Amino acid sequence: MVKIAPSLLAADFTRLAEEVLKVEQGGADLLHLDIMDGHFVPNLTFGAPVVAALRQVSKLPFDVHLMITNPQDHINAFIKAGADLITVHAETHPHLHRLLQTIKDQGVRAGIALNPSTPLVTIEEVLPYVDMVLLMSVNPGFGGQQFISTVLDKIRRLRQMITERNLPVVIEVDGGINAETAPAVIAAGATILVAGSAVYGAVDAAQAIASLKGLD
Repeated sequence: MVKIAPSLLAADFTRLAEEVLKVEQGGADLLHLDIMDGHFVPNLTFGAPVVAALRQVSKLPFDVHLMITNPQDHINAFIKAGADLITVHAETHPHLHRLLQTIKDQGVRAGIALNPSTPLVTIEEVLPYVDMVLLMSVNPGFGGQQFISTVLDKIRRLRQMITERNLPVVIEVDGGINAETAPAVIAAGATILVAGSAVYGAVDAAQAIASLKGLD
């Protein structure tokens, strides 16, 4: 049941197409695309044109994570570029129902993300309207950060909320995921793991992905 979503943020940006194909052939389940605006988070990455270009070379589902202010202004561009799932941060918008419905009305799955310090109660009312909840286990904006261990309890509590309501919502965790932290994250209830340097920094991407799934 565990799926691995390599984060392109950790790839070699001088040869992105090759880097995408490497993880696709290595057994990745999704491709995680971190979109940063230098405002909501202190970094810039890439936009919809890069996503559209990569869509031409990959069949992987594109897991587009919008770490941006005013996500409503950019959702259509990323859907047009080929996103299969768009995740927005609860911290960025006061009208989450409307935002999520905008995504789902266009036939794309919708996710909601929470920073480590944002409580679960923030998304309690919109939980029935999402396909996925992304819990950040680092403060977003940079790759290679250390896993925040207190997020494990947050994963367990979210899993309980989902189970009690019998909702078809999956939990994704992003930040500091590696062979050491993955087992605890999976045990807590997550089913999608975002991994950057643990995959792209490995000698063998396929072996790294299998290890994160616990299949090695």
